[in-house]
Amino acid sequence: MPTLLPILLLLLAAAAPFSSAQTTAAAPAPSAADACNGVFLSYAYTGGKQLHPTNATHQAYSFQSTLTVVNQGADELKSWMVSVGFQHDELLVSASNAVLADGSSFPASVGNGTVFAGASMTDLKTAIETAGDATQMGLTVDLVGTQFGVKSPAVPMPANISLANDGFVCPAPTMQGNSTMQVCCTKDANSKANVTVGDEFLSRKSGDLTIMYDVTRTYDSNYWAQVTIANHNPLGRLDNWKLSWDWMNDEFIFTMKGAYPSVVDSTDCIFGTQGTYYAAMDFSTVLSCEKRPTIIDLPPTKANDTAVGLVPNCCRNGTILPPSMDPSKSTSVFQMQVYKMPPNLNRSMLSPPQNWQINGTLNPDYQCGQPIRVSPSQFPDPSGLPSNTTAVASWQVVCNITEAKGSSPRCCVSFSAYYNESVVPCPTCACGCPSSTSQTCSTTAPAILLPSSALLVPFENRSALATAWAGLKHLTIPQPPPCGDNCGVSINWHLYTDYTRGWTARVTIFNWDETSFPDWFTAFQMDKAAPGFEKAYSFNGTMLEINGVNSTILMQGLPGLNYLVAETDGANPQKDPRVPGKQQSVISFTKKNIAGLNVPLGDGFPTKVFFNGDECALPSYYPTSSGSRSMSNIVYSVLLASVLFKLMQR
Repeated sequence: MPTLLPILLLLLAAAAPFSSAQTTAAAPAPSAADACNGVFLSYAYTGGKQLHPTNATHQAYSFQSTLTVVNQGADELKSWMVSVGFQHDELLVSASNAVLADGSSFPASVGNGTVFAGASMTDLKTAIETAGDATQMGLTVDLVGTQFGVKSPAVPMPANISLANDGFVCPAPTMQGNSTMQVCCTKDANSKANVTVGDEFLSRKSGDLTIMYDVTRTYDSNYWAQVTIANHNPLGRLDNWKLSWDWMNDEFIFTMKGAYPSVVDSTDCIFGTQGTYYAAMDFSTVLSCEKRPTIIDLPPTKANDTAVGLVPNCCRNGTILPPSMDPSKSTSVFQMQVYKMPPNLNRSMLSPPQNWQINGTLNPDYQCGQPIRVSPSQFPDPSGLPSNTTAVASWQVVCNITEAKGSSPRCCVSFSAYYNESVVPCPTCACGCPSSTSQTCSTTAPAILLPSSALLVPFENRSALATAWAGLKHLTIPQPPPCGDNCGVSINWHLYTDYTRGWTARVTIFNWDETSFPDWFTAFQMDKAAPGFEKAYSFNGTMLEINGVNSTILMQGLPGLNYLVAETDGANPQKDPRVPGKQQSVISFTKKNIAGLNVPLGDGFPTKVFFNGDECALPSYYPTSSGSRSMSNIVYSVLLASVLFKLMQR
């Protein structure tokens, strides 16, 4: 409350009646906050000190700052978000009354800027509807963290601050001295309102994946919530999904249906404030008291279990397919009973967990925003009546596929063609380099060409084949030789035939991982040749429209053949290499109505390849048509003809 005193004083000063003195003396100039008829933002640096260890080139200093947000506009500010342009390699340790909008937990690296969102207080009311109550109109966020390189008396200020909500415009902030930055953001007259008319809830947003947190029943001390994970990306999927979040008010999970915590543990409750308040509760039946629990899906055998199942769209081993593949398997649902702690013991005091994160096995990475309050969801009546049941309250979390900085693909592609005996392999370290090579392989040397037979054996067993092939083809092997691709899945695209009216390719998928892939799929983006796609003979192949363009071919296993097995031991494990799981199909294309198509020079190869939603690494060049495929046979034939000719002359 003391941090809000300056705001309150400003508001009171603005609303105070004129005194008799004001009739004889000039009124003081209004402050920036007084003059703002929108959302007023302020960032103030309050202190810091040098930290150990001493580092002449990259010295660390602590910093304390306050971020103030006050709604002085005419409309309530729903789900406020503020962007702060940190620029000194800041590591944020804590933020009161706020969370990071990208779902990151503290401590978090924010050196490239970050966006804050409300935690306990997400909506800021107006002065009109609160009679100028500053505690409902605004809040102060106390920031504590570490910055690098800015030594006192210099001040580590951000580059800018702005309101990140849609429909607002913010001018460049102004400085008050050298330690305070201020800006007034106002409604954009040309922006369309993002609030549902009639109920004043924010509109639901679209994303690659959305998570709904619906409170379906509520009591004074606990409530039931239904969590729905829905996949909307035509190429996105999750396998063995793991979902985590942060409880903000000491909540704990009492029971669940349709999913389960990865670790069942009530220790934090027994020795914490929960155990003191709920002294009569049997905590041996409590599922999770972790501040950040991790939730996993149940196997299909639990779908009809009366204790943990019987939830529609639950219990699929954590598999969520893209809607383009099977809409009925593109969602996952579970329910849980959540107990609350004082002072939130009121059936109407409901708040969702924050900092959501979801990931899977060999799947894309997702970045999730914070939950926003939306209009209550509606569900079909469980009794079968032709009516809908409305949730008590609903929040939406939007997650989008992202590529984390420094992350590597999890699959790779090799190219080969009928006109060249050599295979262009996956790039060196396509899926990451080994942590310690001990100079046994080079992480920077380009991958060397291989015979097609080498694709069938693990990389560690290819040395002899690669060396022999290099000798036959007069190829130079760098020393040390290049490291492998280190990918769990590799795909070979082989240009099979090319004739006047069409052409064919052969796709082979290798699983080098210890995990099998049920309901697998792969997708190939063909920029120019895609309209000519005719048929996949051993796969189920369909054209897929993405962003209004038909350039992607989606392929999956036929019924009964949609299971890509894991790598297994050879016939004799003592001497035979391990054998990858493998699936293969020939696909055909027509050249009709596609002008200028040059199959060997690149149009016959994909420009992007995906496996189970993850984009794969591609070679940097295509096989050349230099005649090398028949060169060894030609040399042998010429030598044989020469010998026969000499014999005939004798």
